[in-house]
Amino acid sequence: MIPPAASNPVKSAMRTLDVIEYVVAHRQGAVAQEIAGALAIPVSSLSYLLATLTERGYLARQGRRYLPGPGLERLRAPHTALTLEDRVRPLVRALRSELNETSSFMVRHDWDVEALVTEASDQALRYAVDPGTRRPLHALAAGKVMLAWLPEIELERYFAQADRVMLTAHTRTGEPELRADLAAIRSGGICIAREEATPGICGVAVPAWIDGVFAGAFSVAVPSVRFDAELEAKLGLLLRKSAAAL
Repeated sequence: MIPPAASNPVKSAMRTLDVIEYVVAHRQGAVAQEIAGALAIPVSSLSYLLATLTERGYLARQGRRYLPGPGLERLRAPHTALTLEDRVRPLVRALRSELNETSSFMVRHDWDVEALVTEASDQALRYAVDPGTRRPLHALAAGKVMLAWLPEIELERYFAQADRVMLTAHTRTGEPELRADLAAIRSGGICIAREEATPGICGVAVPAWIDGVFAGAFSVAVPSVRFDAELEAKLGLLLRKSAAAL
């Protein structure tokens, strides 16, 4: 069932802006009943809007009152003041909305890949990733992307130090086979890892740069039963689009 506030996108957008402007205009905050009465918004629609705005940080709740949230300050912040998380979060959300598959932005932490931002699919069969989760570089698509763009001296240190364990029957651990994978990733600009970290899960990832500096990787995790050629092509297109937008 579509929530009432979402049934008319234009009307919903106008109501959303009205709610934000009303709360900002009342320094002491405003309760839901007051907002509903002042803006003539049905309580059912307002509840949906308030929950969404609070979840996204544009409003903050103190007891029964709603106040301006930190998300509004981020909108005013100069581009250079935004954190990496601030910059990639809307792009990850857009990926997830377009695909309804678990989408993430990953960064490197020593010899692990860490989920900085992640948005889970709402499909019954999905792979969920919690922010802060770390997995070994050699097994994840995002991790192999990071390895592919390591300077050679650091890559040599990785192969000398990292404990590359077999996580599934498809995990590639040997230096020669991994170096062959990394060369292919650098050539194609994308990595596809088929059940290398988790049985039944395929990962696709592309590198992302900010001002010419490697920042991390956008990635999508898909159950192998849905990972066909059509979806693979779509993933590559949308992931590259996200990286270009960053």
